[in-house]
Amino acid sequence: MYLKVIRKKNLKTFRYKLILLSSAIAISFIYPINVISKPLTKIKFNEFNINSNKSFVTKAVEKTGSSVVTIDTQRYVKQRRFPRNSQLFLDPYFERFFGLNLPNDNQQRIEQNQGSGFIFADGLVMTNAHVVNESDKVIVGLTNGKKLKAKLVGQDFFTDLAVLKIEGKGPWPKAQLGDSSKIKVGDWAIAVGNPFGLENTVTLGIISNLNRNVAQLGIYDKKLELIQTDAAINPGNSGGPLLNSNGEVIGINTLIRSGPGAGLSFAIPINKAKDIANQLINNGKVIHPMIGISLIDESNFETNKNTVKVGYVVSNSPAEKSGIMVNDILIKVGNKNIEKASDVINQISQNGINKQISILLKRRNKFIRLKVIPTDITNLDNK
Repeated sequence: MYLKVIRKKNLKTFRYKLILLSSAIAISFIYPINVISKPLTKIKFNEFNINSNKSFVTKAVEKTGSSVVTIDTQRYVKQRRFPRNSQLFLDPYFERFFGLNLPNDNQQRIEQNQGSGFIFADGLVMTNAHVVNESDKVIVGLTNGKKLKAKLVGQDFFTDLAVLKIEGKGPWPKAQLGDSSKIKVGDWAIAVGNPFGLENTVTLGIISNLNRNVAQLGIYDKKLELIQTDAAINPGNSGGPLLNSNGEVIGINTLIRSGPGAGLSFAIPINKAKDIANQLINNGKVIHPMIGISLIDESNFETNKNTVKVGYVVSNSPAEKSGIMVNDILIKVGNKNIEKASDVINQISQNGINKQISILLKRRNKFIRLKVIPTDITNLDNK
């Protein structure tokens, strides 16, 4: 009797569990299938489409691209025609060296050149000096297809910078200028220009080096410390902007390295360019304080220290008059301890001309303190 009661009870429990299981299965068919069967990737894909973002490169170019201009220049050159058997004067360098002047049979021709630039203020364009050098006619092409005449406000060959004024009425699309002192090696770099007239050609890379001394590139007639980038700067890109990831101008594309080491590109830091542009606009020229020395950076691998040595002293320069000699090691200029050549250049530039600056140097094992009065670089040629 007792066993029958247990069996009935177990049978009832089993039937109850069976009903619950059946209900759960039925419910799972009605409700969860809608959730489980939804493809998650489709949901994310739809959300991506709705909230999709443009790349930072696209945004940067859209922000500044309209301010980038094409610069077409024309130069009228008198070309001499010589008899075919006159081989001596076919070399213009030979003629220039000996100061020959043969006026016979002059024939005028037009030399055309092209570069890039960008509008940085109302009707004002920043570009490279070598783009507009000795041009008789300058045409600025806007991204909307308009072509307008421009005149040269000023140019500075030592920094390879020029400012143009567009002849016409705005409003003008203006580039937003950044701060080149805040950029770091490894930051994104976007080079924009109009090579061969192809508007807004864009290349992407990174900042490879800061404060690259052009003397290391074999360029001795310029006063430049450049931004190095691996963003390709093609012929015709000269004068165009180098942008950061926010679309701000951090440099001006100026030159590329050809031959051995090709693939290196360089830009003028925008902070330096702004200072030069302001001097050209306000004064028509740029003052470059100099004392008349060339500098050599020397590294000591044992002490891991760098020293700056005088490599050359210009005759009759402020440096020579003050007693600076070749192989002197510069320890301090003004209040700045010298670690690299750029420290010397910056201190002298900040001091200005016609004002004394103190220089502490080491000659052999003796320390010497001198007073030097920097002059403008153009005066060094006139001494």
